[in-house]
Amino acid sequence: MENTINQNKKKFEEFLRTKVSRDTTIKQYLNWMNKIQGWFIDKQIVKKNFNIWYDVDEISKIQDFLNDENKSNWKATNKPIKNWMSSPWNAWVSFNSNQDIIFEEQEEQNSEEFDINSFIKNVSESGLVFSESLITRFVSSLLTKPFVLLTGLSGSGKTKIAQSFVTWICEDESQFKIIPVGADWTNREPLLGYPNGLNSEEYISPDSKALNLIIEASKLENKNKPYFLILDEMNLSHVERYFADFLSIMESGDKIKLYSGSTRKDLEGNDVPSEINWPKNLFIIGTVNIDETTYMFSPKVLDRANTIEFRVDVSNIKSFFDLPTKIDLSVLEGKGLSMAKNFLEIATDNTIEKDQEYSEILVKFFNELKKIGAEFGYRTGFEILLLIKKLNTISNVSKNESIDIAIMQKLLPKLHGSRSKTSKVLDALILLCLKEGQTFSIAKSDDILFENIKYPIAFEKLVRMYKNALDNGFTSYAEA
Repeated sequence: MENTINQNKKKFEEFLRTKVSRDTTIKQYLNWMNKIQGWFIDKQIVKKNFNIWYDVDEISKIQDFLNDENKSNWKATNKPIKNWMSSPWNAWVSFNSNQDIIFEEQEEQNSEEFDINSFIKNVSESGLVFSESLITRFVSSLLTKPFVLLTGLSGSGKTKIAQSFVTWICEDESQFKIIPVGADWTNREPLLGYPNGLNSEEYISPDSKALNLIIEASKLENKNKPYFLILDEMNLSHVERYFADFLSIMESGDKIKLYSGSTRKDLEGNDVPSEINWPKNLFIIGTVNIDETTYMFSPKVLDRANTIEFRVDVSNIKSFFDLPTKIDLSVLEGKGLSMAKNFLEIATDNTIEKDQEYSEILVKFFNELKKIGAEFGYRTGFEILLLIKKLNTISNVSKNESIDIAIMQKLLPKLHGSRSKTSKVLDALILLCLKEGQTFSIAKSDDILFENIKYPIAFEKLVRMYKNALDNGFTSYAEA
């Protein structure tokens, strides 16, 4: 970085010499650049470690700020020097607009296409045991919608897969927070804080630092960095109470009002905005355990997330016992940093294409789910197609594999009810997961050959749900 800064100072000086002949004028311009840099930082137009000689990608944002806002002291700071180009800052802007800016070239060189196989390889090196399919589903779900729920067996790695990904793709820990949800969370204060009722200039930020992370993610200089909130054991409290604001703006695109009136500062002296939105580079991952201490999610929550179930099968546990290793997440640190920008670009691409085969299959599932009031709406339909697109963007999955994953994550989570209510529908759904001409009996479900199953992930889940309905008189997607 230091070498680049020195190179650009020299380039700028050479540029100035083509415009003016006096060394004193050139020296004045160079000195004023440092003062301008300090002013931008003091006014919080840029990040605290902003360097005017290096962060050229900030120029357009700064220009917009200066053009749209009548900022006091700017004219004095951007002091004009007589008879040429009106100011040092304008000279710097002119210089960069007429040069092959090496900063932009370097950024392109340091930015790589997102590669899921690189993450899979690094995860294996860290000692974690996850199937390639599970990792691909997790990353594709994040790319589809920035709210993912991880449910399943306690100790199966739900938090670890989230922690491993953020460690891999983030520059440092300032880009993510792992927050354990408390059983006493009854409102939004643990995530968003509250205005001090006794001091009209003060805002009490939450100890979790969730609000600080959201504010950082919202800053323009961080638009190419992904930020993550990991809410551990998210259903220890009623999600609909403490997370209601997020559920609302997730769809509406509105802002969350934090307070009204004049600007407030937190206890550390930082400005707190009166309202916040959900930044496009913010992702929320919730882990879920099902037992007697937790609450079930409502359809409103499940409908807004991709839900991934974690299970440990015989091959997983055998692989672990054959080669037990200590987990070392440090081997993941920053390995995917160069892919972060492309990861966000993929995440913001929400275009979908029509596919008749997908449509016909999903309509069949819709008709069966509708019989017990578990059908899906337009939003879910759109997100299914988007999930399939993301799966195919980052991996080479077949159509059947894509549909299988989409059914498991977007259609089955809301399916629940008594045995009498669900048994016929479960029968029909299981048949849809089999190839043409197959028959099904729950008593002989273990006899069905794998090659006769079109959607093995959904099939296995539906069979388990059916058996739970028979054994307990009730079934649901969530399992203890």
